[in-house]
Formats: sequence, structure tokens, C-alpha cells
Amino acid sequence: MRKSQLALLVVIGVLCAGAGMYFSASHFTPAAAQPAAVSNLYGQTLPDAAGTAQPLSQWRGKNLVVNFWATWCAPCVEEMPELTHLQTELQGKNIQIIGIGIDSAANIAEFSAKLKIGYPVYVAGMGGSELSRLFGNQAGGLPFTVVIGADGQIRKTFLGRLKLDELRQELAAL
Repeated sequence: MRKSQLALLVVIGVLCAGAGMYFSASHFTPAAAQPAAVSNLYGQTLPDAAGTAQPLSQWRGKNLVVNFWATWCAPCVEEMPELTHLQTELQGKNIQIIGIGIDSAANIAEFSAKLKIGYPVYVAGMGGSELSRLFGNQAGGLPFTVVIGADGQIRKTFLGRLKLDELRQELAAL
């Protein structure tokens, strides 16, 4: 390969990377995604860990913590007992934690029974990845957590293992 061909390939690569970054940033900003993401979430009916179909619209009007997770995700599993404890602390407040599992129904049912999760867990399968992308999780990383106000506005997103102090601060501001 000649130097001129290599230089041309490098220039094309840089242009493609720049275009990808531009379109990613301009088309998937959280502000632009908010109405569609929240509307899509509330439009879902997903089976819970026991297999019973549940409309997520039942959470409309509550402050909501939506945690996208999977049984094979170590940081997800680590934070679930903390989220269970937090849900107990929030008892009587207008705040609800829900988990959306990006895994099979069988894995989620078995895992939920073993771990005794103290908040509703739903089975979304791989469709949960697409839903998390609507909230700005373009990398598709897990865990991914979204705080939605009672007014339906996205307040904060967290990618990776939660720092509960940060989440508590965000919830206190609701």
C-alpha cells in the first residue's frame, strides 16, 4: 500500500468518525429523547418476574427510578440489595424503584426468587436495550439508571454502578 493510499484511508476514517460523533450527539441528546423515551416506557406492558403482564403506565405520576439490569451483569447484581434497601427507606413517599431486566424470563424469575428483590422487576429481554438507548444509553452499558420526575421529565441518568449518595441527593431534590 502506498503512502498516498494510506493517507486517504486515514482521512476517510477521521471524516467517518467525526460524522458519527456529530449525528450521535445531535440526534440522541437526552432533551430531544425525553418525550419519546418516557412515553415509550409508559406505553410498555411487560411481564413481571412471576410472568404476569403489567402495564408500566401504572407508575405515571410517581417519581420513578428505572434501573436497567441483567443477571449476568456483576455491578447490577451488586447494587440490587442496595436498591431494595433504598425502596424500603422510601416507603410512604411518592418514589418508586423498578427494575427492567435485559435477560430471559426464566433467568429473571430464578434470580428474583433467590435474591428477594424488594421492588417490581420486569422482563424486557433485548428490547430493554433499545428502551435504555431512548433514554440516552447509546453505549448499551449496564447497569443504567434513569430518574424520572412525577411530571414525566427525565431528571438524571446514571451509567454504571450507582453511587447511592448521588441517587439520594437526586431523589431529595424531587
